[in-house]
Amino acid sequence: MSISTANSIDETIPASTTLQENNENTPISEIKTTFTSEEIQQILPHRYPFLLVDRVIDYVPGKRAVGIKNVTFNEPHFQGHFPGRPLMPGVLIVEAMAQVGGIVMKQIPTAESGLFVFAGIDKVRFRRQVVPGDQLVMTVELLWIKQRRFSKIRAMAEVDGQLAAEGELMFSLVS
Repeated sequence: MSISTANSIDETIPASTTLQENNENTPISEIKTTFTSEEIQQILPHRYPFLLVDRVIDYVPGKRAVGIKNVTFNEPHFQGHFPGRPLMPGVLIVEAMAQVGGIVMKQIPTAESGLFVFAGIDKVRFRRQVVPGDQLVMTVELLWIKQRRFSKIRAMAEVDGQLAAEGELMFSLVS
């Protein structure tokens, strides 16, 4: 069984590059470190109302990503969760963190193509309520990859610098 850790992933192959020229007219590559909503939709299969990442504001290929979700009152789950006191369901906070993790996984050059789905959720704790008007900032870090099909990430979600949720999420690649 081969195990790759986040520290052993080859960083020389960026997920997406653009060529620029330095003063000597020699092309150098620049690693893409942010993703717009449109670019996220090219990476993830999720769509409204289940696409829960609005933007990636920091990305390190094969290691980590920071994504944001702008929580708005007009999201469908707030009609029933809860009338008069809207709270973002914890399962959707976990799903949003997983989607940021999916962006990391789908961008790894050695990863096989297919759909990454949950294989397990460990040590998840909710620390703060998330309500309309909040901006959820999700930071995920790749912990390990096994056989290019299984992986585990450490995820944190914060609002205004306060921890809202954290945990470890495992993924399995299905064809």
